[in-house]
Parts: sequence; C-alpha cells; structure tokens
Amino acid sequence: MHGRGRLRAALCVALSALVAPAAASAFDPATEAANVAKTQERFLYESGTPAYQLMLRTKGTAAGFEVLPITAGDGPAQADGRNFYGSLCWSHWDGCAGDVRYYDWDKDADHLGKPVLFTARNGSTISGHVWSTVSGPAKRPGVVITNGSVQAPEELYAFAAAALAEAGYVVLTWDPQGQGRSDTFGASGADALDGVPSQAGQPFFDGTEDALDFFFSTPARPYLPRRSCSTGTRHTGKQRARVKQGLNAAYDPSFALLDTARVGIVGHSLGAAAVSYVGQLDPRVKAIVAYDNLSAPGTSSFDQTIACPSGASRRPAHPPIVKPALGLSADYSLVVTPNAGDPDPQAKNAAFLAYRKAGVDTGEITIRGGTHFDFSYIPNPGFPASLRGMDLAAWYTTAWLDRYVKGDPSADARLRTDRWRHDARDAAVDPGGKGNLLSFYYRSRLDLTTSDGQRVRCDDLRAGCVALAPDGLGDYTYLAAGGLTAGARPSAPTVPPLPAAAPVLRSRTTR
Repeated sequence: MHGRGRLRAALCVALSALVAPAAASAFDPATEAANVAKTQERFLYESGTPAYQLMLRTKGTAAGFEVLPITAGDGPAQADGRNFYGSLCWSHWDGCAGDVRYYDWDKDADHLGKPVLFTARNGSTISGHVWSTVSGPAKRPGVVITNGSVQAPEELYAFAAAALAEAGYVVLTWDPQGQGRSDTFGASGADALDGVPSQAGQPFFDGTEDALDFFFSTPARPYLPRRSCSTGTRHTGKQRARVKQGLNAAYDPSFALLDTARVGIVGHSLGAAAVSYVGQLDPRVKAIVAYDNLSAPGTSSFDQTIACPSGASRRPAHPPIVKPALGLSADYSLVVTPNAGDPDPQAKNAAFLAYRKAGVDTGEITIRGGTHFDFSYIPNPGFPASLRGMDLAAWYTTAWLDRYVKGDPSADARLRTDRWRHDARDAAVDPGGKGNLLSFYYRSRLDLTTSDGQRVRCDDLRAGCVALAPDGLGDYTYLAAGGLTAGARPSAPTVPPLPAAAPVLRSRTTR
C-alpha cells in the first residue's frame, strides 16, 4: 500500500475507534409480528397456490396408489416382506408428499433416480433412491442425506438431492426405519422392536452408518448388513434372500460413478444429530452439513443414549472434532412461538464455538423468519416455512460440500458471498420489503480457511464483514439449481397487500 493509502486506512481506524457502536434497539412486538409472518411465505406464495395444490392432489394421489403393487408382491403377508404401515407418511399424500415438482425429475434425459432397497443391521428393509446425472465426469463425489423424524420421508429432501446431483454429486436419500416406506419394525424375532420407536434415535445413528455401507458397496464387495447393535444378530440371510428374489439391491447401482475418497453427509433434525456424531467418527466422511442443527459430537441428548452393545459400531462418548461442519438453523422451531423478548443471540452457536475451539472449519447460518421446516418441503400450512430459506440452505449446502468434499476452489466465493444480505426475491415477499435473509435475533457466523489458505472469520454475517463480497453469479433458486428451470419461481412474486390491521415493520437500525 502506498503512503496515502496507509494514511487513509489509519484515519479510518482512528475514526472508527471514536464512534461507539449503535446500541441494539429494544424488543419491538410489531417487528416480531412481521418476522413471524414470514413463516407463512412458502404456503402463501408457492405450495398453497391453486396451481401447486392441483399438482399436489394429482401427483400425491397417484403416489399413494403405488403402495398397492408393493404390498401385493412384497408386503406383510410375504416372508421377509415389507411392512411400513406403522409409518405416518407411507402414503405420500398431502403433507407427506414432499415437493411434487420433483416427482418427474428422473424423466429428464439427463437425470437418473434409481430406487433401492437394502436390509438394515436389525433386519428392517430400508427404502431409498440414488440421484445422479447422465452427463458429468466418470468419477464423482458422493453425499448421503439422513432425514428428520416425525414424519419426514426422503421426498422432503429432494431440493438438496437434485441440486447436489446437478452440481456433480452422486446422492443417496433414504428413509430411516419408521419413516416413509422403510419398515416400521426390525426383523421378526429378537430384533423386532429394535429401533422402535424410531424417535429414540437408533434408526438415524445406526441407519446413517448402514446407508454409508450400502453407498460404498460394489459388485466385488456386495452390501451385507452389520450385526444388530442390540442383539448381535446377523441379518445377511435376509439381505441375500431378497437380492435373489430381485427385491433388494445387491450393491449401490451408482458404484461406478462414486469417488469413495470424497463423500459427505447431510442430516436434518434428528438426522442432524446423527450426522454430527457419525460424521466425526466415520473415516469415509469428509464433511458434514446439519440442518437445525449442528451439534458437537457427544453433546446432543441422543449422543448420550445411542449405544451399540454388540460392538457392531464404535460409539465413544465424545469423539474428537476433526471434520469441517456447517450448521443451518432458523428463527423458529417445530412450533412457531412468537418471541416475547430478544433471545440470546448466540443461542444457536454452541457447536460453532466448539468447532472453533477445536480449530476446525465451521459455520452457523440462521434464517430470518424461518422455521424447522425450511429444510424439509411439506406443502401444508400446518408446517410453516419462509419462501427463500430453502434456497439459502441449498446454496450453502452445495458450497460447503464443494469446498470440503469436492475440493472446488470456486466454492470460496460462494461461502464468502454477501448475496443473502440483500436478496431481491426475499424483499419482494417480505412484510417490510427487507431483503436480508439472515436472522437479526441470532448471529450467523463463519470461521474457515479458503482453498488458497486465507483465514475467513466473520462473527455477524447479517451486519457484514470485510471478508464478504458479491459472488457475481446472478439469481439463484434451488429449483433451477436442481434442473427444474421450468418450475422456477417468477422473478417478482405478486405480493398481496397486508390487511389494514396487520403490523407494519418499523424502520430499525438493527433489524
């Protein structure tokens, strides 16, 4: 820097030291009401529109009838047949449908969506799909996505699977035991109640490992389930018998594409707890993305209770933090309860701070006006979500995995982007015309190293940091990123005026 530049920089530092930071304004109920209103955006502007509802009823009903031939040829009446009727979402109707715009994704000439079945370690039959594109390199990195629970079938995560497949990954989505069209119970006998109820956690922790085992299988090394954690029983006989009948897959159909040296995992809710723990232990995993929310391994309530007495899986109480992980969260949880005061701004950052202390790259991004369902597409007003939260989630998921799994240097600019601080699509639907998708209640933070060795540390992405800059990539939607350009949203959604009695977002320096 020349002399005049150094002088200018010094003056700026001196002046900034003389100016006290703006005091945070007091909690404002009107601002909070407008923030809560954002949780209705998805249904108001997208899934609740007549066009989408017609598609939902048409495709969802057809999907529901798929179970008839399944149960006729491979149902509870058959030996080792499937039994998913204890699951809330086996029908794929209404809120269980996921985003029906992806139902025909694999009918595109460049898209491959292969259904797979395999036997979990406790003998339950697991249902899943492998996503990839026809075009692309001969070897590609891979991602396994673990669902949330009560009830969250794999269809709810099509947004991430399709976007990652289009970005050059092979992706495995799967229903943990007790979810979607995977079995409700373990194999008959000693393991029948293993993993029941699924919300206790075993199907998510054990299942993430089983899904990775299946993902890594090949014709030379066919998939065979590990011993049951609870009884030590081997259900290899069931897997082999179902393969022989043409029901289960003997190995991952995408094995020829998968670069086994580059694999990441993504999880939501209870699945987030599972990938936060399993990802640190499993040497096959290079990076983690956790939706609502990342936890330091060994600190979630499930980590303390998930044991494997048979020794089929190693389960130390507190695995070390060694893999880079990104947490994504939202202002509101499963039930949208309006705030009565300002919450702790660091309440979402416990895992982030643990990762920072361990010296491992990490981040925590919190969506303004978002909910637990911003990360799973449920087209029902009882499961509220913001409109753009899922776009932000797909963006950061792809960028994080590109950086730490794929090894793509272009991911640096996408992680350091300032685009979500002034998003035109969000401003078009926001009650106050704002376009900053980052929570003003909770701090969004990054602490990472770029591919060229630069340290990026930003403790308030909403306010902005020197490290953030435009990425230069133009408009983004997860639909377009996932190859559904025909279903992309209009650039300027028509926003009906708020009712006269509705609160108006006041002008505030910090909100």
